[in-house]
Amino acid sequence: MLGWVVTFLVVALIAGLLGFGGIAGASIEIAKIIFFIAIALFLISAVVHLVRGRSRV
Repeated sequence: MLGWVVTFLVVALIAGLLGFGGIAGASIEIAKIIFFIAIALFLISAVVHLVRGRSRV
């Protein structure tokens, strides 16, 4: 997911340099949304891991 964020940021930077403001703005918004989804999924998985604790084998 974070790879997608970097891809959209690069697309936004290139589009901004070439003067395509609409595409750059849309790419930045998509990158922000994907970034926050990735952070939320990481936090959820960390909490679930802490709640479950260590498994006894």
